[in-house]
Amino acid sequence: MTECRNESESQMDPLLISKESPDYSKLMDLVVELATVSSGLSRSLPIGITKALSELVRVMNCYYSNFIEGHNTHPIEIERALKNELNADHKKRDLQIEARAHIEVQRWIDVGAVKGRAYTIQAIKAIHEKFASSLPEDFVFVEDPNTKKKIKVIPGELRERDVKVGEHYAVSPQAVPRFLKRYEEVYASLGKSESILHAAAAHHRLLWIHPFLDGNGRVARLVSHAVLSETLETGSIWSIARGLARNVTEYKRHLMACDSVRHGDLDGRGNLSSQALCEFTEFFLNICLDQVKFMESLIQPNRLRDRILLWVEEEIRADLLPAKSGAVLEAILFRGELPRGDAGDLLGISSRSARRIISDLIERKVLVADSSRSPLRLAFPVALAERWMPGLFPQ
Repeated sequence: MTECRNESESQMDPLLISKESPDYSKLMDLVVELATVSSGLSRSLPIGITKALSELVRVMNCYYSNFIEGHNTHPIEIERALKNELNADHKKRDLQIEARAHIEVQRWIDVGAVKGRAYTIQAIKAIHEKFASSLPEDFVFVEDPNTKKKIKVIPGELRERDVKVGEHYAVSPQAVPRFLKRYEEVYASLGKSESILHAAAAHHRLLWIHPFLDGNGRVARLVSHAVLSETLETGSIWSIARGLARNVTEYKRHLMACDSVRHGDLDGRGNLSSQALCEFTEFFLNICLDQVKFMESLIQPNRLRDRILLWVEEEIRADLLPAKSGAVLEAILFRGELPRGDAGDLLGISSRSARRIISDLIERKVLVADSSRSPLRLAFPVALAERWMPGLFPQ
């Protein structure tokens, strides 16, 4: 156990952007715009399409969050991990298992596991525990920078050692519970618009506390995902992780700037820089807006329909799918789902012929159903992401 330094929780002030800040009005305008476009996007889609997209976005979110940490796992390898198809190479297999753990935690979040309490100590520890407990053995150890000894990361347990991240010395282990309590008191009590406004501040301050020996970056992004999903009604069909990863140098620069102490009397009244926090907030909100608009451009009904039907036509010409497959997919795009018994009447063919078409589409992994009698829903397989959702992943 390291020596207690008796730090005051005021060391991480300001936790909120003051209404007296000259940037407050501009930032609130961004909050209003973001809330409007995000809720509009999720409401514009049938529930079945939203559910299908959310599965693909989880893979995307995992890919980019791991990319920020320097772990580059191909999206198809991530999808295979979800089917327990693990690579023979142990290094690639470990990355697959790590990716699967991330997706399982996000799915747990998406079904409401931390709804209304993402900023609580209990939820933060639970997210870390669920993620870290599913990691491969080699990924649950960190190296002491001084002794070079390996130290095991205990899932969900707060660190008992001092850590340094870049130039930032995190608070002493004994102070972590006190700082997290203050963190929860401030951020968990915010209303909807204030939660959106201060999502960037909460993101940085959690990293600044650095509560765990390892995994803090992913936990912070998952907490941000949980809060934004709830407050912005995202439907889990867009991800800030993609935007942060595509601007990773600027993202890390902002985080480092927020670590710095205030620059004179014109830089707020807290210990840390208020101006840096405002600049990070503007960057963070603009990243969110950019990602919502990017997804909106991809899933505009006519454009999405045209890309999918063009792919179907090519598959039919190559004799890889039966004729009228496109009509099934088009109906589901419009309705969100299709009862199996309606397919024959829709296509004007026998039930037997309709079942063959459906079977082929399921085999190609573009249709799914919860059971043999459940309605059919569209799926967005990673292998077709470049055709159906171009730009979602790097080529």
